Amino acid sequence: MEHTTIEATGKKIGRLASEIAILLMGKNRPDFARNAIPNIKVKVTNASKISVTSKKMDNEVYKNYSGYPGGLKERPMKKVVADKGMKEVLRIAIKGMLPKNKLRDRMMKNLIISE
Repeated sequence: MEHTTIEATGKKIGRLASEIAILLMGKNRPDFARNAIPNIKVKVTNASKISVTSKKMDNEVYKNYSGYPGGLKERPMKKVVADKGMKEVLRIAIKGMLPKNKLRDRMMKNLIISE
């Protein structure tokens, strides 16, 4: 099992998330296969020091829909950071950049985020 450590201090959230998503999918490896998960763990340190503007904190909204009428839940980024910290925002961004198939949850298990 390979381990890769990424320092998040001062980096923009989207660029950091796309870099991590590429590592989790294994697209940087010569033995890349879409139907296989690479044997790699990605550890992100200092997630609380990610560079986010105050405008994005106010305007970014995360939405979940339960499938029922009136089941749309909207949470602004400011509330998500207050409740669960910046690592939850990074986790949501990375999850959105991974392929939407049965491998995504297994890829997310190879991600370790620390504040």
